[in-house]
Amino acid sequence: LHTDRGSQFRSRKFVHALHQHHMTGSMGRVGAAGDNAAMESFFGLLQNNVLDRRTWTTRQQLRTAIVTWIERTYHRRRRQRTLSRLTPIEYETTMTPPASQAA
Repeated sequence: LHTDRGSQFRSRKFVHALHQHHMTGSMGRVGAAGDNAAMESFFGLLQNNVLDRRTWTTRQQLRTAIVTWIERTYHRRRRQRTLSRLTPIEYETTMTPPASQAA
């Protein structure tokens, strides 16, 4: 889970919750606003394209919708400027040697 350096993300209670859910925390460097830019962009897209579209009755429905959006739309259709206008899947295919793709 990537966060900024806010005190709420460094608290013992928050760190304990991360460990309970088998998650690892990471934080951006002090004064480096660009560290969080990519994640904030991603979460903004997720908010607009999944979370704000409807009300979810169960966590599992929401989880399925998020995973489906990431796998079908974000990774396969959304071209990204930092990847030379390729989708993440296109970039991985182009940049990964054929022997590695088979593994």
